[in-house]
Amino acid sequence: MPRLAFAQSFWDGYESLEKPVRAGVRKAMAKFQALSAAELNADKGLHLESVEKARDARMRTIRITDFWRGVVLAPDDGSDVFLLVNVLPHDDAYTWAAKRLYSANSATRALEVRNAVALDELTPLYETASLRVPQRLFAKVSDGTLRQLGVDDQVLRAARSLVDKGQLDAFATLLPEDQLEVLQYLAEGFSPEEVYRDVVAVRRPPDAPAEAVEDLATVIANTTARIRLITGPQELEEILEKPFEAWRVFLHPSQRRVAYRASYGGPVQVTGGPGTGKTVAALHRVRHLLSRSEDGRILLTTYTNALASGLRDMLVLLLDEDEKALARVDVTTVDAFANGIVRSASATALKPIGDREQLQLWDKAIKQLGLPFSTQFLAQEYRHVVLGQNLRGLDAYLGASRRGRGTGLGPARRRQVWSGVERFEQLLGGRGETTHLRICARAAELLGASSTPYAHVVVDEAQDLHPAQWRVLRAAVPAGPDDLFVTGDPHQRIYDSRVALGTLGIATTGRSFRLRVNYRSTEEILTWSAELLAPIAVDSLEGEGTDSLSGYRSLLHGKQPRSREYTTQAEETEALVEQVRSWVAGGIAPHEIGVCARFNLLLNAAEEKLRSAGIPAVRVKGQLPPGTEGVRLATMHAMKGLEFRAVSVLGVSDGTIPFAREITARESDALQHEADLLRERCLLFVACTRAREALVVTWSSDPSPFLPPSARST
Repeated sequence: MPRLAFAQSFWDGYESLEKPVRAGVRKAMAKFQALSAAELNADKGLHLESVEKARDARMRTIRITDFWRGVVLAPDDGSDVFLLVNVLPHDDAYTWAAKRLYSANSATRALEVRNAVALDELTPLYETASLRVPQRLFAKVSDGTLRQLGVDDQVLRAARSLVDKGQLDAFATLLPEDQLEVLQYLAEGFSPEEVYRDVVAVRRPPDAPAEAVEDLATVIANTTARIRLITGPQELEEILEKPFEAWRVFLHPSQRRVAYRASYGGPVQVTGGPGTGKTVAALHRVRHLLSRSEDGRILLTTYTNALASGLRDMLVLLLDEDEKALARVDVTTVDAFANGIVRSASATALKPIGDREQLQLWDKAIKQLGLPFSTQFLAQEYRHVVLGQNLRGLDAYLGASRRGRGTGLGPARRRQVWSGVERFEQLLGGRGETTHLRICARAAELLGASSTPYAHVVVDEAQDLHPAQWRVLRAAVPAGPDDLFVTGDPHQRIYDSRVALGTLGIATTGRSFRLRVNYRSTEEILTWSAELLAPIAVDSLEGEGTDSLSGYRSLLHGKQPRSREYTTQAEETEALVEQVRSWVAGGIAPHEIGVCARFNLLLNAAEEKLRSAGIPAVRVKGQLPPGTEGVRLATMHAMKGLEFRAVSVLGVSDGTIPFAREITARESDALQHEADLLRERCLLFVACTRAREALVVTWSSDPSPFLPPSARST
């Protein structure tokens, strides 16, 4: 009986297909599960036929509807595996199929596809143009080295014609996937040894034969990063019903190398830009750790309730609703975990309050004591120095380092600060209240005096955790092999947290990994968004040195992001309605559209405009029930962890991004001023990188100074 496999190129377009076309896909695919190879070829409804003048003789098309056809790679070697690679309008399907050539990569052994016709047409033109250039892009890399990295003759000729990275980008959609990534890494300055380690080795199966083989079934089995083989009708129905969710927990080779390593000697750190699969790697690490024992418990944790809820849903999907395995994993936020520890140890636990209420108490303490400090300054000193270092008395504070704080304090002024700290905590206690970070400090103490509750702790979105929260996590698991698995991206740090993990007993030296390939957003969206952070340096996740987006790329391509200025907010929201209508008309469902702004006030206006226009809209403050219809509206902070096919970012105006009231005056504290600006830049970066295919950024009045000049002049 034939077996059916799906290429990621099929999933990339599946969600945009209209319902009748999706139904046609289901009907056609079901036949591959029910008919023999001979019956498939004879079935008049399926109409399986070869493609005239195809560069790949295995290329076939099948009928999906009267107007749509599927493109299938058929076996010609006696195997029984068919690969569905695309679904397109009738004429487009034949044109697309005729130009593509599939082959096995000689180094990774994976199945790759290229636009062979376009490569043959363009390469001579680039060769002629390159004759006038003194040095070409890959002049320092020998043919032998390129071949060892899997570059074949056709791609080698094209690579030799390129003079810069811009030309390589122009070839990106034509080149085979693994070979393109090899060339991109080399173009960024990585050595051949690094490229082999980070690209070839992680994609090559450990049991690969000495010589490459071309039979389709074997090559498909070697390409788990881009192809999913379906084993039965039930799996087919499930994956067609929820394809995007299925791919969200699907592991790519660079992630698999990290997630499924048998064991680590201590804490592990995994970093990478948006969409590189850090969360997926964390979830698969949980799965791997569960498989190693029958009873060890795991804490899977993150920063917010919405993120924790999303992790829980994806873990259920990944573990296929295995109740026994799921019962061994606690999925919660760090604050909720700490609060549970403290509550279990005390019948009169204090109630934590939010930042706004804390500022009110700081203001009260300052007025009562007549202190010469601003409310903002004392709140930040308390957060970054007192709680950051877990200081418990005046003597400890007098001798403490204030690294990262831009205002010097002598002993006398430190005593004044400490008097404010004591009064603030007295005011809290008198109201029966405390702060989340104080609860974390207490929880760490309680855990340190008892047996640790977990065998492993896995942390997602680690960039926003405070040192007090890290102390809880360190105390929750005994130090040793596979104790902590930490994922995060310092470029998405949207809360002002500063930490040096090594000082907290979480040393990741020799166990740090960076994911560089984005599997979610197009290269155009990533390039545009990265410009928002281009002017500044970002501190690394572990707190030592800086992090960079160098070498970070997407293999997907699409339209350029759009930016637009409007005279009034009313015009801006009116334009939003037309943009949403355009996306919906183009096949994007309302729930696949995200609209965000810095504040709820603008979202209220946007929601009203959408509803008045008959467009369903729903506010996102956490996880929505499955099946909830409507355009998603959320603040920029609430967009963390979400993703949409299309995103509209509203109100990117000066005074809003950055929000003036959130920025410490430079003359008050220059270092904090820069930290505040960076936090706001990262917030805009996060909002824009939620988009997978389409991004529109708008504003009224003056544009945000964070927008690159090219965007502001659009």
